[in-house]
Amino acid sequence: MSVMQAKLVLLGDMGAGKSSLVLRFVKGQFFDYQESTIGAAFLTQCVAVNDATVKFEIWDTAGQERYHSLAPMYYRGAAAAIIVYDISSQSSFARAKSWVKELQRQGNASLVMALAGNKADLSAEKREVEASEAEAYAEENGLFFMETSAKTAANVNDLFYEIARKLPRTAAPSTPAPGVVLDSRRGAQTKSACC
Repeated sequence: MSVMQAKLVLLGDMGAGKSSLVLRFVKGQFFDYQESTIGAAFLTQCVAVNDATVKFEIWDTAGQERYHSLAPMYYRGAAAAIIVYDISSQSSFARAKSWVKELQRQGNASLVMALAGNKADLSAEKREVEASEAEAYAEENGLFFMETSAKTAANVNDLFYEIARKLPRTAAPSTPAPGVVLDSRRGAQTKSACC
């Protein structure tokens, strides 16, 4: 089974639940109170999809405005991005849209982008962003959309697995290139050390 590494970045407003989503996905944990991320946090997690294992290198960025200038350092070279907003905050959704625009300006056509409406466990009275509104926006902008709840774990794994499925597979050349092989280990079985 081949192992593919993929840099994944989470972007979104402070308090949208980016860190909670990552913690739920990587460690299966949820805390009612989560410290604000300073700069960014880094975690890894492997998922098996189809005939490959995807090792996500996850950059969970800080949502505070003062860290915005650091964001390009984290999303540069990313294979995927999850833009997270809080379904109970219209301003959080507006901020998510600005992240989408920023990523689109980077011009990486192969970037897999997901829009995640987090805190889907909240009561209907607290909801400010309808799923239909977010879904329409995602469709217009070539993103895939999912509502999640880090608290109840609803759709959290599905979100990351869907990203893994959508990542472009880089095909290995089927015939060796002409020339001299300088690596004596070529053709030898290599062990994968993922997860």
